[in-house]
Amino acid sequence: MIRHLGMRLGVATVTASALLGGLAYAAGAPGETKAATVATRTGGKDPSDLNRTLEELEKSYDGRIGAVGIDLGTGRTVGYRADERFPFNSMFKVFACAAVMRKARTAEPGLMDRVIRWKPSDMAELTGNSPETTEYTDTGMTPAQLCRAGITKSDGFAGNTLLGQIGGPRGLTGFFRATGDGTSRLDRPEPHLTEWKPGEERDTTTPAAAARTFTKLTTGKTLHPRDRARLVGWLKGSLTGAGRIRAGLPKDWTVGDKTGTGGAANYGTADDIAIVWTPGSDAPLVLSVFTNRNRPAPHDDKVIASTATALAKALGKL
Repeated sequence: MIRHLGMRLGVATVTASALLGGLAYAAGAPGETKAATVATRTGGKDPSDLNRTLEELEKSYDGRIGAVGIDLGTGRTVGYRADERFPFNSMFKVFACAAVMRKARTAEPGLMDRVIRWKPSDMAELTGNSPETTEYTDTGMTPAQLCRAGITKSDGFAGNTLLGQIGGPRGLTGFFRATGDGTSRLDRPEPHLTEWKPGEERDTTTPAAAARTFTKLTTGKTLHPRDRARLVGWLKGSLTGAGRIRAGLPKDWTVGDKTGTGGAANYGTADDIAIVWTPGSDAPLVLSVFTNRNRPAPHDDKVIASTATALAKALGKL
């Protein structure tokens, strides 16, 4: 039976066009999403298998998992707690980068190559979480360099500086709305946006909303083709997700991802979102995984990796 992604608990198997607001991957320009009609189910395992797997994983983990997997080639989509809210954490940086790139392309030519400077005191709250920007305090960095640092190293000051180019957290929320995402929201900059407890709606998204918007940015027309390719290149170069989605997939699959981590005090929230290519396929998968513990406790990368494996199996890729 087909279930709607809006259900609070359980697996959903729907068309990719339903999840993506009418967008599904189709043959055309490389990496470009076009409108397409897709089958409701094409291969893959019984969705109840995913349901049971993630329910058991939640029990052993003593936490909550939200996940969505999309096969943009077949249109098959699976999900679990797909419409429940989870914190963005550092995942917001890929969306902030996309918003700056779109601004540079549509309203402020040259922005991506303009040097932005700051004072050491501006970094006071984020010195320990800004491995690359700390090294450039004397010279400044361009938004292109900040995007690279924010996505590949999850540099906190880079993320905040990118937010400064689009009107702060409110500006990023506006970008979400402009792309058709009525769910995702950002309310605070780093490091405050990681402060989360169950029921908190600030700085949150859902696995479905994140997957939908991420798909539009990496395969759709929201960004110029050159910007889209640049964004995907940074995702492929990410250094923070080796133990998460990447660890749950075969080593010969190509993965580009962005992680987020809230810390033990914030119920061990951790997440990862990825665009994935299997060998010999031009149409990618999009995997979106969010987790939190039921009590303040460290996160567990293995749970995210196991969830990625379960999603790939449910999509019929393993």
